[in-house]
Amino acid sequence: MKKNKLTLFILLAMALGIGVGYLVHINASPDFIASFSNSIKLLSKIFIRLVQMIIAPLVFSTLVVGIAKLGDLKAVGRVGGKAILWFITASLISLLIGMLLVNTFEPGKTIDLSQADMSGLKDLQGKTTEFSLEKFVEHIIPRSLIEAMATNEILQIVIFSILFGVAAAAMGDYSKPVVKALDVASHIILKMVNYVMNFAPLGVFGAIAAVVATKGLGIFKFYLVYFAYFLLGIAILWVVLIAVGYLILRHRTPELLKRIGNPLLIAFSTTSSEAVFPKLKEELERFGCKDRIVSFILPLGYSFNLDGSMMYMTFASLAIAQAYGVHLDLGTQLTMLLVLMLTSKGIAGVPRASLVVVLATCAMFKIPEAGVALILPIDHFCDMFRSMTNVLGNALATSVVSKWEGELQEGSEPAVEQL
Repeated sequence: MKKNKLTLFILLAMALGIGVGYLVHINASPDFIASFSNSIKLLSKIFIRLVQMIIAPLVFSTLVVGIAKLGDLKAVGRVGGKAILWFITASLISLLIGMLLVNTFEPGKTIDLSQADMSGLKDLQGKTTEFSLEKFVEHIIPRSLIEAMATNEILQIVIFSILFGVAAAAMGDYSKPVVKALDVASHIILKMVNYVMNFAPLGVFGAIAAVVATKGLGIFKFYLVYFAYFLLGIAILWVVLIAVGYLILRHRTPELLKRIGNPLLIAFSTTSSEAVFPKLKEELERFGCKDRIVSFILPLGYSFNLDGSMMYMTFASLAIAQAYGVHLDLGTQLTMLLVLMLTSKGIAGVPRASLVVVLATCAMFKIPEAGVALILPIDHFCDMFRSMTNVLGNALATSVVSKWEGELQEGSEPAVEQL
């Protein structure tokens, strides 16, 4: 009942945000709209920051406990290998769908060059550098766990947590007090999640009202074709992911989709897949996945399995090239896919993170970086769907690996497992 109320409040907040934002857009002066947007956006920022403050300790504690509970290093390698197999396959499918759509329908040629958001581009340019092996290694290997946690570098936290968990598992009974303490800590943090989620409707209202007040509903007039083909790509990706999931999960698939409905809605409305990480973990355990599997796979998925973002990065990069008439042969496009496979790992599941990678990719392949400004006005709406797809992909990955491991049980309330 509580979950249904939260979903209802979020839907009402979305509708109210659209209504309020549109009224401000058509009635207020430009100065007031800018002031209103900046002020109301604080509600969304507060909610996302409340979630972000618990992501790092939750990823560390749950991943270490998950590895320790798997028992032996062979189990860690087996489960991790199955997860990586799913991640790589899903990423390649996502990238290829984006590439095929752009080459087939050429949506970039319909983009109105006069609609570029140059102010938004300046904000992004300060966050990206051209791809290099040195930068890639620095992005993966943490210089300090504290620094990684302070900046919410999920991939770096995952690397440290895996090493810590493997070492704890190798030490056996001697490490049980530490693992037990981290297990308790993870459940305390999950309790905090219940409190934080009460702010979700306010965050949703702030995010929607701000973007509608600034851009209005007329934005779709300029980007209807681009947005329509992007939604087609998302729909195809959903069909593929759910179909593959159904082949493995069978009759449990509808139940899984029902369980993750609330996290999907929050990710959609806040444009942040990271914002639902704690809630998604809780729902997957209710679905029947053992917490040691969820605690191991889900953090990995948030670094290696962002299917919606992967599809969009290919789609956006090639569409920008088309908008400027830059011809990319098949070999170059396939090279771009491989680069995106590398540069996208560990991107934050927060708004506009995908655009940072797109900007770096454009620089590498000599595509005008200003082209990113072309897609900025509609990016918020695209981000809604790609964030929701990221959540779906990670939920399916965790459930499928649980099934492969014979660890998928009938749905129940999550319980604290004893070591």
